[in-house]
Amino acid sequence: MSDPLSPTHPSLHERHQAVLPDWLALYYEQPLEITHGEGRHVWDVDGRRYLDFFGGILTTMTAHALPEVTKAVSEQAGRIIHSSTLYLNRPMVELAERIAVLSGIPDARVFFTTSGTEANDAALLLATTYRRSNQILAMRNSYHGRSFSTVGITGNRAWSPTSLSPLQTLYVHGGVRGSGPFAELSDADYIAACVEDLRDMLGQTARGVAALIAEPIQGVGGFTAPPDGLYAAFREVLQEHGILWISDEVQTGWGRTGDHFWGWQAHGQHGAPDMLTFAKGIGNGMSIGGVVARAEVMNCLDANSISTFGGSPITMAAGNANLAYLLEHDLQGNARRVGGLLTERLRAAAAGLDVVREVRGRGLMIGVELTDARAASRVLETAREGGLLIGKGGLDGAVLRIAPPLSLSVAEAEEGAAVLEAALKQAQTELGGRP
Repeated sequence: MSDPLSPTHPSLHERHQAVLPDWLALYYEQPLEITHGEGRHVWDVDGRRYLDFFGGILTTMTAHALPEVTKAVSEQAGRIIHSSTLYLNRPMVELAERIAVLSGIPDARVFFTTSGTEANDAALLLATTYRRSNQILAMRNSYHGRSFSTVGITGNRAWSPTSLSPLQTLYVHGGVRGSGPFAELSDADYIAACVEDLRDMLGQTARGVAALIAEPIQGVGGFTAPPDGLYAAFREVLQEHGILWISDEVQTGWGRTGDHFWGWQAHGQHGAPDMLTFAKGIGNGMSIGGVVARAEVMNCLDANSISTFGGSPITMAAGNANLAYLLEHDLQGNARRVGGLLTERLRAAAAGLDVVREVRGRGLMIGVELTDARAASRVLETAREGGLLIGKGGLDGAVLRIAPPLSLSVAEAEEGAAVLEAALKQAQTELGGRP
């Protein structure tokens, strides 16, 4: 057996490469091992502290090591960790009651899963069963998960490794305001053109479509969004055909956008979607996902079904504690206030930099689109050197994704913006733009 302290002993990165898939992506030229976190900060294996502006892909919603959540998890673990959905589960019922009310969906039913991928997969099962159709409308540049069915409706080539699918997917205009054939139109004309395109598609190429699934703000796609009101206009057309609307709130839910609790609400408070899916932030790091649907849709399955790990007592305890903290401390309001300040600070920092195409976003969900993926990778590395963790996305990987915990303070927002400004200026200089 080799000595783990020997210089020839493989690094954790080398061990990762030896036993995990090549397509399991890692950030950074020298991948980072995070050992612990607190508040809005995390520490690596060498003891270096970072301000976390990505929250484990928008998952650490309130704060790292939030005492209320860790206490709830510890206390529940001391009682029972697992039972499955074959037994009554008080924490699951309590969280479902809260989410059903908050969803805005009338006569709502809630089914818990362990991830956003699984939540969207379940929503597709419900929609296709309810409508007796395998046709799905999805948005261009979209991302809905990594399962066989969700990859089949993903409109972003970078995250869709196969064209094989049990579903027939038709891609709709509207998810990306700044590109495509309607980009130069006013917001009102843009919505009208997208609606007309939808009507034309349904009239010519589709028969008995099951559902439209859409992210109110596209996450992996680079935090892009249509004008407010597009999905409400779509909904009117969908209802004429009996087509369901699924709002994918995996990244936009729980008040992250600041202005609204759910992303769909930016398109009109009246007329909730038929289904919404959620995950990530509600568990604050615990594996929780789920679907909310009208009872007639949720109850359309005529075969047995259970969830072994969905709605487990320990994850539900975390979700209840996390949601209570979010509401009691008005983190949606904090996302609106601090996110607005951070967005304006980043726009000011980007002014005059050729390397930056656009700063966009809502609340604490901010995208900084750069000229290309090379620039984004350079800024990602430089920001890390400055003690700041951010993400990236977009069709070609050219968008910096900024989504810190919703408890971010004004001082922390300014600290992160200063690091990011320096990284952008360095990329500008290195890549040949004017300083």
